[in-house]
Amino acid sequence: MALSEKTAAVPSAYDLLQLDNQLCFALYAATRAISKTYRERLAPIGLTYPQYLVMIVLWEKDGLNISEIGDKLMLDSGTLTPLLKRLEGMSFVRRQRDKADERQVKVWLTETGRQLQAAALEARRFVACRLEMSEADILALRAELMDLVGRLGLECETKAAD
Repeated sequence: MALSEKTAAVPSAYDLLQLDNQLCFALYAATRAISKTYRERLAPIGLTYPQYLVMIVLWEKDGLNISEIGDKLMLDSGTLTPLLKRLEGMSFVRRQRDKADERQVKVWLTETGRQLQAAALEARRFVACRLEMSEADILALRAELMDLVGRLGLECETKAAD
């Protein structure tokens, strides 16, 4: 069913503040549910969900600097650095100063970190199975959500009620 077919009548002004009318709450609840489902499969391999996201970025392209990882994950270095330190402490990654630019720190997968990829793929498949969605549907929903993220980055003028 298309989104337009699911749309209910537009609520009145103060009805907009009811919990059932909050997109933010639906997204929050969905995020918590997805994270919990991932946690079921990631905990046995020693990863938290945020660590899993870092590993995904590195499996895609190894040897990125911290700011490149942060850009991909939309995280600042203050959030990312403790994650990387924990991953390094578990011997999944190693951090190394860039020889060309000592200010930059590059992050590399270790062999142990590379070997986690198969287990992580199983976690991803488990979540897809729980969602009861095809890969095409998952990718379409992801595209819509990333479009929403992009639109929220734009400034919006609100009109005052007359």
